[in-house]
Amino acid sequence: MKIAVIQGPNLNMLGAREQHIYGPMTLDQIHEQMTGSASQNGIELEFFQSNLEGEIVDRIQECMGTIDAILINPAAYSHTSIAITDALNAVSLPVVEVHISNIYKREEFRQKSITASASTGVITGFGPFGYHMGLIALTQILNELQSSKAAKEVQAKAE
Repeated sequence: MKIAVIQGPNLNMLGAREQHIYGPMTLDQIHEQMTGSASQNGIELEFFQSNLEGEIVDRIQECMGTIDAILINPAAYSHTSIAITDALNAVSLPVVEVHISNIYKREEFRQKSITASASTGVITGFGPFGYHMGLIALTQILNELQSSKAAKEVQAKAE
């Protein structure tokens, strides 16, 4: 299984910015922990971070045919980006959206995620642990899809 982990704007500043909201861990530390957990479960991760909306759209599109699922923290683009939402819908992959902070306890404009409509599920407010929760969710989703596909193949051979 191969999962793309796509990080939006300002997440490269984790560990330095607003620690009272986002905590002290850096993005590299979060990715390092994720890699350890993923490798134990036979999952390959590809990490990408950009502050530019178009680059995030390009990366999502590149996932089509090469990636099994996407774990994304669109950050501020969650609340504004129709382009990222459209790209997530276009690739037709399982998507879990993660937010480090609880967006529902923040400013009103942060309480609506446009990109959530293109996601299988959303995890918010658990700090960096939310990324691990997202990996667990995507592993389960991919295992279910694989089992369903195998059952259909067996059924087709039987007919």
